[in-house]
Amino acid sequence: MKDIWTYKPADTDQIEKIARILKCHRITATLLVNRGINTPEQAYAFLFPSLDHLSDPFSIKDMEKAASRIITAIENREKILVFGDFDADGVTATSLLNEFLSLADADITWYIPHRTKEGHGLEKNHIAMAADQDIDLIITVDCGSDSYEAVLAAAGEDIDVIVTDHHETPENLPLAAAVVNPKRKDCPSHLTHLAGVGVAFYLVIALRQMLRKKGFWKETQEPNLLQYCDLVAVGTIADMVPLKNENRILTRAGINIIKKGMRPGLRALTDLGRIDCRYMDAEDIAFKIAPKINAAGRISHARICVSLLTSREKTGAEQTADILDRHNKKRQQIELGILDDIEKKISSRPDILKKTVVILWDEKWHPGVLGIAASKISKKYARPAILISTAVHPASGSCRSTGTINIHDALCQCSGFLEKFGGHFMAAGLSINEKNLVSFSRALENRLNPDCCPPDFKNTFFLDCPLDIKDITDTLFNEIEKLKPFGMDNPEPVFKSSRVNVVSSYIIGAKHRKMILEQDGRKIEAIEFNIDNPDITPTFFKTIAFKIKINRFKNQAVPQIIIEHKNF
Repeated sequence: MKDIWTYKPADTDQIEKIARILKCHRITATLLVNRGINTPEQAYAFLFPSLDHLSDPFSIKDMEKAASRIITAIENREKILVFGDFDADGVTATSLLNEFLSLADADITWYIPHRTKEGHGLEKNHIAMAADQDIDLIITVDCGSDSYEAVLAAAGEDIDVIVTDHHETPENLPLAAAVVNPKRKDCPSHLTHLAGVGVAFYLVIALRQMLRKKGFWKETQEPNLLQYCDLVAVGTIADMVPLKNENRILTRAGINIIKKGMRPGLRALTDLGRIDCRYMDAEDIAFKIAPKINAAGRISHARICVSLLTSREKTGAEQTADILDRHNKKRQQIELGILDDIEKKISSRPDILKKTVVILWDEKWHPGVLGIAASKISKKYARPAILISTAVHPASGSCRSTGTINIHDALCQCSGFLEKFGGHFMAAGLSINEKNLVSFSRALENRLNPDCCPPDFKNTFFLDCPLDIKDITDTLFNEIEKLKPFGMDNPEPVFKSSRVNVVSSYIIGAKHRKMILEQDGRKIEAIEFNIDNPDITPTFFKTIAFKIKINRFKNQAVPQIIIEHKNF
């Protein structure tokens, strides 16, 4: 399957204007325009994000209702239950809200459901549990928008429910005391890009502001919400929401907090991942911290993560982090087994790849690991992938999409075959009765097939602009650093260069190649990961697509390029 490499279209006039007014490199201006930053004012706000630029929390529908009800609960000493999800977004949101409400002297407890035994979201059985504990108010975080029946059951037990969420909303919202979800159709906030932890943070902003007006903080220390941005950064990056606007502001602030090592749980995870906090960025969180947090919910129980993130003891945090690391290693082994099994199925049944969507199921597959495996299959074969475990009843599956295919919308069209589903444009989860698997597969294929065209089945990679090796300077690199954190909607820049000589080349590890490249007399260190054929030693590249890094080794900082694609 051949990948497509193409340049992002950019307006030359906009580039020149931004470069002139901000006095930045033309390459930097090009990168900004490629990311939808079209004016000098937008560019300045992007390069210098400030918490002062956060939107008004009360612009979110039902925010004032939610905050007022919680304050009433605090004042009347009602018992509050924070009900979260089992992924990194959910546990960071649970930790954040639990910490703030504890400082506000609320009668607070929290609960994270078991992924396999309980599934995603607030259910009727959770209401029965809450009633047994004399809970007066339930606040959901990162879930609840589709918990219509559970909210009705709560009303029958005289329990109010406040939903805070960021997932796609159904046509009929739960009849809750408040539904704080920027994705609800009548919400005017334009904050649909927030993660679940971002919505929870906005609720905390609103609560602090309303409590301040009531004079609440005169008798107790008012929390500095900047200290919670570390949790927001982890949950936001882990949930792969767009790193723009408010998400960019909060994530950048949060990374700076993590660098200070103030939260023992996150410090234990950074130490375990051998992350140099002086230079850590979103990539470290995405690949070294978030997977360990997510692993608990996939392999065991995610409640251990809330205990870790809210811990104030270094020793206990280190022990818990070590447990998460072991869970993550086990998750990796299980994932490799599932991927190997899938490749065998595809090899024995070539017709699988003749379809628009890869839908496979097996009773041996661990349901907690299917999302990661589906993501890898979707990327490899450039089409949606749905993997379902029939080891549980009803069967449980994870969906990942690619390109312009909205997998959540497709599931909506086939909802009659499903027990339950929810998610986003690119990712979703579902439960289904085994007897409906074949019918569901046919229906989804028929739904997607007419809407898909050949480009949807190729991986398209965007190049930012040409860049010669001689133009890679410290000034340019420092300007590119200001574009961080990189992630969804703000990808790490990829450049293209032509006619590059290979001065030296050798293999490191099993499948990585380290090189010295030369172009027009200028040399630079380069590395290519996971090469196809280590026996072929290149001497010349017609073109290369690459990213720019700084290789920090033994107190030295050496410019380095990471080759993403090459043409001999």
